[in-house]
Amino acid sequence: MTRIIDFCFLALKAAIALLLAGMVVLVFGNVVLRYAFNQGITVSEELSRMFFVWLTFLGAVVALREHGHLGVDSLIKRLPPLGAKVAVLGGHGLMLYATWLMISGSWSQTLINLHVGAPATGISMAFFYGAGLAFGIPAFLILLSDAFAVATGRIDVTTAELVRDSEDEAALNELPEPTLGQLSPKH
Repeated sequence: MTRIIDFCFLALKAAIALLLAGMVVLVFGNVVLRYAFNQGITVSEELSRMFFVWLTFLGAVVALREHGHLGVDSLIKRLPPLGAKVAVLGGHGLMLYATWLMISGSWSQTLINLHVGAPATGISMAFFYGAGLAFGIPAFLILLSDAFAVATGRIDVTTAELVRDSEDEAALNELPEPTLGQLSPKH
């Protein structure tokens, strides 16, 4: 099961990369066409906006799974273990509620805009609002799984890194530790 989930998230990362590449091609191509040939791609702005919305929501799902969102956990680290567990579960409860609001609102907007076409492309605006569902459903399941793991003790909240304190820390965590052979002497 873990392999299937890992493969799904790998496919999600590939889709994000393709969306970003599509945005770059559309926007750069449109700029070149406008300045060099006084022409333009009519659907470029609309498609790049849809790509950006989807890229953002899918990227948020990946970051949620990898605990890559920025946050402050200094209070949790100072609480006793039971208090930290209660605080983390309370936070997860609030996030689940907010995610449920996102799902229900996106579902409503998707249904309302099912027969509304985008001005330039004619693509149903349900595709645009469906990005909220593409974020909300996996995010709800990830949060529910994390909350269950915390409640059952599979995740120890006193030692687990549930958020990143800063972007610098996230970047430093991805760098390999230098070994003695890699250190250069000072001259």
